[in-house]
This record gives sequence, C-alpha cells and structure tokens, in this order.
Amino acid sequence: MSELTLTVMRLGFLAVLWLFVIVAVQVIRSDLFGTRVTQRGAARRGGQEPRGAQRQAAPPQQAQRRQESGRGGNNRQRRGAPTKLVVSEGTLTGTTVALQGQTITLGRAHDSTIVLDDDYASSRHARIYPDRDGQWIVEDLGSTNGTYLDRTRLTTPTPIPLGAPIRIGKTVIELRK
Repeated sequence: MSELTLTVMRLGFLAVLWLFVIVAVQVIRSDLFGTRVTQRGAARRGGQEPRGAQRQAAPPQQAQRRQESGRGGNNRQRRGAPTKLVVSEGTLTGTTVALQGQTITLGRAHDSTIVLDDDYASSRHARIYPDRDGQWIVEDLGSTNGTYLDRTRLTTPTPIPLGAPIRIGKTVIELRK
C-alpha cells in the first residue's frame, strides 16, 4: 500500500471519528438542556403567539358577527362542537388553541403546535386532528410514556369527548366549546 493511500485512510478515519464525537456531544447536550420553550408570559419576538394559540377566546358577540358576516367560511361548526383546545394543567396552564380544522401536534419539538416543556413528553408525542364527521381524534405517535384519554392509555386513534382530559406527562389538555 502506498504512503499516500495510508495517509488518506488515516485522515478519513480521523474525520469520521470527529463526526461521531460531535454528534454524541449534541445528543448529550439536547438531553441535558432539552428544547428551548418560551414561557407564556415572556415577551416574544414581534409580540406573536405560537401558531394557532390565543391569549383569550374572542367575545361571543365577535364570533357571532364573524359567522353572520360570512367570514366563518365553509368551516361552519355544528352546534355543541368544540371550538378550542385548553391546557388545564402543567407549565402551559391557560394556553388556548383555536380549533380551525387543522392538525395540532403536541411534543417537545420546536415545530409542534403546542411545545411541551415536560420530561415525560416525547419530541413528537401526539396529534389531534378532525375526522370527516367533524369529530376530533387524538393519536399517540409512538411516545415512550404514552398518551392518556380519561385515564386510559391510547393504542389507536380515539375520538375525544368534549371536556375529557388528555394527559401527556404532567400536562392535561381538554376540548371545550
């Protein structure tokens, strides 16, 4: 084997070894420090809320005016259907997400709709989405510690009754009118 080939192989091995060390350090760092979560009361860049989140529900008069003026679009909710997702326990208590027909993702990942700062939550823990009948479904996305709907661990996508608690670690979420 030539000296050049041996040197190139040594440098290649050294590069792969350093790449492994860097990836290992990043994994350990993310496990120790977790994901960055902005607190509900903290100032945000530009004063924007996370996707779909609201501070308070709109007054009933405004919601009624929107529906009457036609701005409600074709997404008319049936009577008694939930209109918001509320965090009732955990570090995000009081956070409200308007249900507008979109899928809501829950977990520690930065791109989740609701970012959970919870040691018992996976990065992609669960999702909540509407089915064709307008009913909301909760699905565990293969999380380690599980998703619970009214004290029952979910194994399949399950319809969510109005007001039933969905527990992910220390966080409890409910569908409300």
